Amino acid sequence: MPEFVQQRHKPPIALERPRELVVACPPMRSNVNLSRIVRAAGCFGVRRLICCGHNRIQREIARDTGDTLRIECHRTLAPVLAKLREEGYHLVGLEQTAEAESLFTFAFPRRTALVIGNERLGIEPEILRKMDFVVEIPVYGLPYAHNAATAAAIAMYEYCRQYPQG
Repeated sequence: MPEFVQQRHKPPIALERPRELVVACPPMRSNVNLSRIVRAAGCFGVRRLICCGHNRIQREIARDTGDTLRIECHRTLAPVLAKLREEGYHLVGLEQTAEAESLFTFAFPRRTALVIGNERLGIEPEILRKMDFVVEIPVYGLPYAHNAATAAAIAMYEYCRQYPQG
């Protein structure tokens, strides 16, 4: 049987090109969830994260994202999404809807703005109408949906699986 030697704090893998994934969050109910999304975004090499409302990022949870992750704070999400679309991003909502495509089969556009929903309300109907695509993570047991931070991490993982070198 092979012997596995643990490597703590292994250096990050260099990407061939910067990720073209932006993560956009509405006002969240929990600073913990937002901070976990920030940490996951940093680990996945995301370079830009948008948060709205008056949330605070808890550094002890988000940890050190260094200077590679730019965090933008805005009052509301709708104008930011319009600007992202002008910048050539496809708006992909992470939400359970009757028309949502399974994350397992969805092909992310390289230039994606991943819109996360609020923990209780999901993506507001006004924002949902602005999406180019809506994807959902299949759920096979209860509760009916993943936590917002967990779902965001799963979706970022899938984007990175499709574009492993940036």
